Amino acid sequence: MPSYAVTGANRGIGLAFVRQLSAKPENVVFALVRNLNTTENLKNLKRSNVHILKADISNIAELKAAAAEVAKITGGSLDVLINNAAYLALDRMGLHLDGYPKGQEQLLEEDLLTFYRVNVIGVVHTINIFLPLIKKGSLKKVIVISSGAGDLDFTVAGTFAVNAPYSISKAAVNMVVAKYAGEYKEQGIAFLALSPGMVDTTPPGAAPITTLEWMQKEVEKFKKVVPDLPPPLTPDESVLKMFKVIDALSVDNNSGAFISQNGDKNWF
Repeated sequence: MPSYAVTGANRGIGLAFVRQLSAKPENVVFALVRNLNTTENLKNLKRSNVHILKADISNIAELKAAAAEVAKITGGSLDVLINNAAYLALDRMGLHLDGYPKGQEQLLEEDLLTFYRVNVIGVVHTINIFLPLIKKGSLKKVIVISSGAGDLDFTVAGTFAVNAPYSISKAAVNMVVAKYAGEYKEQGIAFLALSPGMVDTTPPGAAPITTLEWMQKEVEKFKKVVPDLPPPLTPDESVLKMFKVIDALSVDNNSGAFISQNGDKNWF
C-alpha cells in the first residue's frame, strides 16, 4: 500500500492533497497538522486510511514523534513526503523590503528570520527526520511545495517586489531541494521543488486575496509577463495538476528541479 505524509494538512492545498490521496483506499495517508483542534475538515473526510498526527515543522520533538508513529503503522517506511506547511504573514504580504513602517526595522528582521526558520529550516528538519523512512519506501519521493514567487527571472520581469520575506524563503528552499537531489541520486531518492500555481486558498467567509488593492496591482504586472493570465486555481485543481508532475518524477526526470504544476516554468 503506497504511503504518503503531508505537512500543513488541515486546510487549503494540504487538505486537497489528503482528500485526493485518501480517495484511493489502497493509499495510507498521514496528515500532519500544527494544531489538533483545527482538524474538522480532515475528520469530516471519515476515511480510515487517513491518520492525523500533530507535527509543527518548527518543533523537532513533534516531528520525531510523528515519524515514529508513521513507522509503527507502515513497518518503518514511507513512500512520499509532501512538504506543504509554510509560514505566511497575510497582513504584510503587500509590503516591499523598504516598505515597512519607519521605526519597525526590527519587524522586518523578525519576518525575514521567521520565514527562513519555518519555510527553510523547518523543511530541512522534516526531510532529515523522515528520510530514514523514505529510504525504506518503494516510491522514494520528497516534494517541497515552493512558489513561483521564488523565481528570480519572474521576479525581475514582473517587477514583483512585494511579499519579499516569503519569496526569499522559497528561493532558498529551492536550493535545499537541489542539494538533497544531488546527495541522494545514487540512492534512488527523487526530490522536487514544486509550485502549485496561483491558488485561491481563501478561508470561507474571507475576502479573496485577489480583491486586495496591492494584489490587484500585482495581477496587472503579471499580465504584462503573461498576457493570457488564467484565473486562480482551486486547491483541488492545483493538486490534480501537481500529481501528474509528481507521478512522472524520478531521479532521472526533474529530480532537484524547481518547476510548476504544469511541469515547466509557467507559474500560472
